[in-house]
Amino acid sequence: MLDSESQSLHDIILSEGLCTEEQLQEAAEEQERNGKSYKEVLIDFGLLTEQQILEAISSNLMLDLISIPADMQVPEEVIAKVPPDTARMLGVFPLAFDGTTLTVALRTPLNYQVIDELRFVVGTDVIQVLAPEEQVEKSIEKYYPLDVTQSMQDMLEEMSKDQSPDAALDEIETTEDLEKQANDAPIVKFVDAVIYQAIKDKASDIHFEPFEKNFRIRCRVDGALYELPPPPKSLAIPVISRVKLMSSMNISERRKPQDGRIQTRVGSKAVDLRVSTLPTQFGESCVLRVLDRSVVNLDLDALGIDEKNLAKIRDLIHMPNGIFVVTGPTGSGKTTTLYSALKEINTVGDKILTAEDPVEYDLEGIIQLPINEGIGMTFGRALRAFLRQDPDVIMLGEIRDLESARMAVEASLTGHFVFSTLHTNDAAGSVTRFIDMGVEPYLITSSMVGCIGQRLIRRVCPKCKTEYEPSDDDLWLLGLEREELAGRPFYYGRGCDHCNHTGYKGRKALTEVLTMNPEINELVLQNMPTVVIRDKAREQGMRTMREDGLNAILNGETTMEEVLKYT
Repeated sequence: MLDSESQSLHDIILSEGLCTEEQLQEAAEEQERNGKSYKEVLIDFGLLTEQQILEAISSNLMLDLISIPADMQVPEEVIAKVPPDTARMLGVFPLAFDGTTLTVALRTPLNYQVIDELRFVVGTDVIQVLAPEEQVEKSIEKYYPLDVTQSMQDMLEEMSKDQSPDAALDEIETTEDLEKQANDAPIVKFVDAVIYQAIKDKASDIHFEPFEKNFRIRCRVDGALYELPPPPKSLAIPVISRVKLMSSMNISERRKPQDGRIQTRVGSKAVDLRVSTLPTQFGESCVLRVLDRSVVNLDLDALGIDEKNLAKIRDLIHMPNGIFVVTGPTGSGKTTTLYSALKEINTVGDKILTAEDPVEYDLEGIIQLPINEGIGMTFGRALRAFLRQDPDVIMLGEIRDLESARMAVEASLTGHFVFSTLHTNDAAGSVTRFIDMGVEPYLITSSMVGCIGQRLIRRVCPKCKTEYEPSDDDLWLLGLEREELAGRPFYYGRGCDHCNHTGYKGRKALTEVLTMNPEINELVLQNMPTVVIRDKAREQGMRTMREDGLNAILNGETTMEEVLKYT
């Protein structure tokens, strides 16, 4: 079901005769599946360009369509009419003010509530013009740059009006004191600014970390942590209390770990934040996992998997029954791969159930169950209940113990297809891991169809990508001969504004796909070690993650350092 904004766009395009009802219905279904905006889906499908969409809105609503040049100068008094927080959060850029009416361009032009809210904030009449979304976004960033440091300074000044920050926090004893501190405007503004900056940078996690003498805030982007300007140590308690308040946790409980969830909007995007606190020696450490559906593309083709491996994976996931395992350490993209596989096989003809700890993304048409061990809802118990629900496909977030492993085997042997993850180093290791758990080898050979070993590595930034010739030492580290390069250069990123001066932008998956067959099964029955199973799979054509990484280096997708670090 489309939201009101998307429905308005749907109606406008239909009334302008630019697409058929069937085309728009297909786009609406895709929008529900992948979480992107309706406009993005229409453009991705090749049905319309952004210019055609803007022209349709302009014609239908009789709004002027303009372009905002990068070098356009807007008077300071016009910019000052809209507060920075309002401009960023609502996606508003003011263009002109004639004394009574403010002319603005919106990031999301069909969000009618924004205009009403803006009239209330600025206290004057507001009229809207249309401009491309990217131009509006860049103008907001240019005239209203987010300054986390400035937010911190504002907060400190506010807190020091009556007393010093340290003194203020010495008196925090009761829940009321904590709530009061957490709801102070500067604290609220600062936490919102950190969350906004992290989402804008497409961070996957935000870390609030108190130490003995300092308080550190770090964000994980493309798998690597970078630090934001550190706030004073005295702000650790109110900032973390603010996050706990937002996620409906007990803010007076600081001795036990807690979990919560924040649902917020940044501009036009709905973003979920999964929050976890951990009591440490110097206060509570707090981590926010950012679940932004518009950033994660749940499509197998978008994961950067090698074409040959992708073809093998597609063959495996379309089998009628068996166990299919994705393995790798935490943060290697296992869940995203499983979600993408489920999305590909999700049809009206199949019933799909998932048990997850916790449910990270909502998948249309799939029944998802959150695991809650506190009330006894374990993976094993969930799987037993699933078998009475007449499923065709089951996904277990993780096979953790003998109980869940045996249940998965039983489910696969009774005609179901089971997807799951394991924590092992490589694909071959997942077979021996089942044996270590206590599953009999003959059950593994009769149920497992294949496994993927996976790592995520960073891509070289396309804007500052620079080629170089590797040294003999580099080639020795990678186990390559110079003849194998065939004259192809290596690449690294010099660092630029586009990649936050890291030299990397985005990530891709390195994979190895082990397909079970009679020869591999025979080794499993003989209880052979991982290395023997791996060698046999390589004889049969399996390319290891290291070999997949070498291929990515030679194709100019990543750097030598990334491949050596993760494989």
